[in-house]
Amino acid sequence: MAEKVIRTIGVLTSGGDAPGMNAAIRAVVRQAIARGKKVKGIKRGYAGLLQEEIIDMDAHSVSEIIQRGGTILQTARCLEFIEPEVQKKAADICKKHGIDGLVVIGGDGSFKGAQKLAALGINTIGLPGTIDLDIACTEYTIGFDTAVNTAMEAIDKVRDTSTSHERCSIIEVMGRGAGYIALWCGIANGAEDILLPEKYDYDEQKLVNNIIEKRKHGKKHHIIVNAEGIGHSASMAKRIEAATGIETRATILGHMQRGGSPTAKDRVYASTMGALAVDLLCEGKTNRVVGYRHGAFVDFDIDEALAMKKEIPEYEYQIAKNLSI
Repeated sequence: MAEKVIRTIGVLTSGGDAPGMNAAIRAVVRQAIARGKKVKGIKRGYAGLLQEEIIDMDAHSVSEIIQRGGTILQTARCLEFIEPEVQKKAADICKKHGIDGLVVIGGDGSFKGAQKLAALGINTIGLPGTIDLDIACTEYTIGFDTAVNTAMEAIDKVRDTSTSHERCSIIEVMGRGAGYIALWCGIANGAEDILLPEKYDYDEQKLVNNIIEKRKHGKKHHIIVNAEGIGHSASMAKRIEAATGIETRATILGHMQRGGSPTAKDRVYASTMGALAVDLLCEGKTNRVVGYRHGAFVDFDIDEALAMKKEIPEYEYQIAKNLSI
């Protein structure tokens, strides 16, 4: 059977936004043009696709966006996309607009949608766009580097005032059920405790004992980095203050971690992934997801990628604990 010829490539961003998504969009558009393809942008993810919010894109459409956070195509979650009849409607809309190849930038949920469209005859390539770094097939996701640097800089500032007032500070970072932002910030910020959903045993007495012990040894502050998958930082702070007698404050960094100008790494890696997605479509590939492993950009079957499991690196976790003494 002859490979499907791709003439028009669509691109959408789905789920939570991440810095670097614009760099990926720009790369998809310009690489496609360089390969002689037309490009259509789909606004607001799968929700926008169902509403036919589809625009023509050219090189000018993506001028001056590589340095911008967020996504110029906007994004949304689309819970109804799990329904087979909704998936068929989306595939029919793609065909109506001449979209025979689609690049989906998002997380695991977005890839599941791409998987369904591939089964309905739309060639799809997924790009890992999430600040959470929770996609198992890749060591890098678009937006993680910027998000972790944003959080690190914020924690540095909290640390300054925490030291001045000899406080305990609990700083809650994003990541949903994954602790990668918390782990990286814990190491980068020299936190005394790091609470990860994958590791935390909810024994607050250990935290209390550690705070008291470190204070005896002359520590002027105590930084606890708490992943949002554990959460409840404000109530935790009250309990710790009551148990230790040490002033304890909670800071929830929240959505500031999703915004901001992307780092060089996020711009370069997102650009490379976007261009590779176009190349894969031009080769007739479908139902693939682009990743980064062992120093190289690679691609996997989406079914295989979704079946993979990801765990917190044990060595990095042990380092974080050893360096916190």
